[in-house]
Formats: sequence, C-alpha cells, structure tokens
Amino acid sequence: MAESGAFTIDADWLQARLGSPGLSIVDASWYLPAHKRDPKAEYEAAHIPGAIFFDQDAVVAPGSTLPHTLPDPPTFSRFAGSMGISADDTIVVYDGPGLFSAPRVWWMFRVMGVFQVYVLDGGFDRWKADSRPVTAEKTRIAPNFFHADFDASRVASLDDMRNVVAGGDSQIADARPAGRFTGEEPEPRAGVRGGHMPGARSLPASTLSRDGKLLTPDELRQRFEEAGIDLSKPVVTSCGSGVTAAIITLALETLGHSANRLYDGSWTEWGSRSDTPVEKGR
Repeated sequence: MAESGAFTIDADWLQARLGSPGLSIVDASWYLPAHKRDPKAEYEAAHIPGAIFFDQDAVVAPGSTLPHTLPDPPTFSRFAGSMGISADDTIVVYDGPGLFSAPRVWWMFRVMGVFQVYVLDGGFDRWKADSRPVTAEKTRIAPNFFHADFDASRVASLDDMRNVVAGGDSQIADARPAGRFTGEEPEPRAGVRGGHMPGARSLPASTLSRDGKLLTPDELRQRFEEAGIDLSKPVVTSCGSGVTAAIITLALETLGHSANRLYDGSWTEWGSRSDTPVEKGR
C-alpha cells in the first residue's frame, strides 16, 4: 500500500483503486458552526466517486444528551450495514480539510473491530485542488452485514475520567484550541464552562497536521514532548465533543502508542456538570 503512514493513505493510492471490490469510501465531513460549511450539502454537490456520507450527528447513541456519543455495537452495526459497509472491507475515510473530523470515524470503526481503515491524507479539499475525479451522482448502496467486535478498553467514560483526575493513572491530552483550554476563550456550546480537567495537557489538534496531512513521526514526537506528554505512559484523549480528540489518537497510534483511550463525552460532558473540577490557565 502506498501509505503516508500506518493509518493514512495518499490520494494516488485511492484514485488507482476507485471502484475496486471490497473498498468502502466514507465522507466523514463534519464542521463546527463557526466554519459555516454544510457537510451534507457539500457531499451532494461533489464527492469522491463511490463515496458514502457518514453523518456524525446521526450515527450516535439514541437518546443521548451529548452531541457525539458512540453507539452501542448493534446500533453501529445497523448504521454501517445500511451504508453497505462490511467489517472485512478496506475503508478509506476522508473529510474536507483532511484531518479534522475523519479521524473520529476512523476511530469508531477501529473501536468496532475494523483494522483495515485509513484516513485520506489531504482530504477532499486537496483532492479537488489536484483535479482528481469527483461526482455529484448518488452512490448506489447495497445493504451489507456488519459484524462489530467492540473494544471497550479504547473508550473512557465519565467515571473513568473522575478516576484519572483523582489518581493520575493516565495522562490527559486535550485537543481543543489553547484559548479554550485555558478558559480565555468561550466554549461554543451554551452552558459549558471554560478551562480544563486538572492535570490535563494542551495539545491542540491543529498542531498535529500540515496542509491536511499528519505530521511525520519525528514531528509528532516533538509535539507530544512539548506538551509534556510521556509516550511511555497511558494517555486519554479529549476535546470538545469527542471528534478532534481522535486526531491525537491517530497520532498516538501512528507512533505505536496503543495504551490510549478516547473520552467520548469529552469537555461537553465534563464542563457542563457542576460536580466536576475545572482549572483555568496554562
């Protein structure tokens, strides 16, 4: 495989295999309101041939009060199967900018037991800029059977985070922008306090990529070192709602760090409660 890294693939590799049996291409674009982009409308206007749209606001646990709660395995299996995806497929996930929301869906598939899943380096914006093939035609979907082999050890709950904060058995890597981490900038969601979990380290997700591509392993190690994160110890990743935390997870896995979990409720859950400790500043 012509890869940019262990869990990313380049556009040349994907373009050469468009239409191949057993290849599922997933548009996982999702944006914050401030981005003023509509991912579903953009997908319908143009997407990589054969791609299906993965709605990150819909593929969630039914009834959850949080924005991006991971579905249980049967629910996820129904969603994935309805998209025509099998757990045996090679799955390529992309988003608009290249490394924003796609890693979240990459992580979801890995948690559900799929390991032939990759993120497209450069994303769809770069794909279009390079005049690669796009289409507005609706992708034909044949429902499939998706078998989930759920790995609960890769997901951290609120109770897990209380224990982490109290006991420090894992490091916390926070992917939000630095201003939100320090509490100097407001949270985008109403009713959520500013600041961070005691003991957390700031590692903004935007610092782990360049031009929509994941940094080199040496550069990634430097970013973790600068953030004060010891790669020989366990790490829990967190962000605003569990989306960009997966960028840190992708970076960790790329460096061979497997002792990591993603806090699914992330800051939306922690910061909206009155019984969770919050610190401000650096």
